[in-house]
Amino acid sequence: MNLARKIRMPIDIAMTLLSIILMGGNYFFPADIVHEILGVALLLLWAVHIALNRRWYGAIFRGSYNPYRVMQTVINCGILICAIFLMISGIILSNHIFTFLGIEKGLGFARIAHLLASHWYFLFMSMHIGLHVSMIANKMCHKERTVCHPELNACHPEQNTCHPEQNTCHPEVNACHPELVSGSPGKEMPKQVRNNRLRKILLFSILALACLYGIYAFIIRGVWKYLILQQQFFFFDLERGYILFAIDYISIIILFAAISHFVAAILKKNR
Repeated sequence: MNLARKIRMPIDIAMTLLSIILMGGNYFFPADIVHEILGVALLLLWAVHIALNRRWYGAIFRGSYNPYRVMQTVINCGILICAIFLMISGIILSNHIFTFLGIEKGLGFARIAHLLASHWYFLFMSMHIGLHVSMIANKMCHKERTVCHPELNACHPEQNTCHPEQNTCHPEVNACHPELVSGSPGKEMPKQVRNNRLRKILLFSILALACLYGIYAFIIRGVWKYLILQQQFFFFDLERGYILFAIDYISIIILFAAISHFVAAILKKNR
């Protein structure tokens, strides 16, 4: 695994956490300079993220477009456009880091642009996560299987997948774990199937509850008002506290990530 693959996921996680913190405006910190520093850090991470995915941006005008690629392009370009507006408006509004530029005009435009761009960025970021949920899950499953069955990986490392049923075409791999083969006299396979079904039911139940709460948080936090500029000033409900703020915005991420994930799955099947 090269360096780019190693740092890709940690960078994405850091960008997500920073985005959630920055959505709280200056209310999280005793001084607004912290908000500016974290904003600059997020933009630097974005520069690294774009550099790591430069091939995708370089191929944006190449090849044909199916519905899934259109969706992916709209989401990714939406994030990029919002990031640019956040950078420009953030520099204009800066009271500390970029004051040396001496920018005194356009404060009204910058404030509204920053509010609008930040919430659309948050929305596009959530949908972007949804497009890559399967890839993240596969990586986690791959690591789990590597840890849980090292003797299976040693027997046939190229078959180190999350789907033991695919090993039927490789008897030498099945020889390591005969209880994983369907029809084996062992009792491990039925138990594994039951556990997988229970796990799926549990995960979908948790996801459904999180999405329902995400809808509630999306409404109660007034996020939809910021997206259409019905409310032009950011309001932080101090009575709900900081922990509940994080829970609310994480649930909103889960909501829109789930929506984009299932829509993308449908588009992939129909292409």
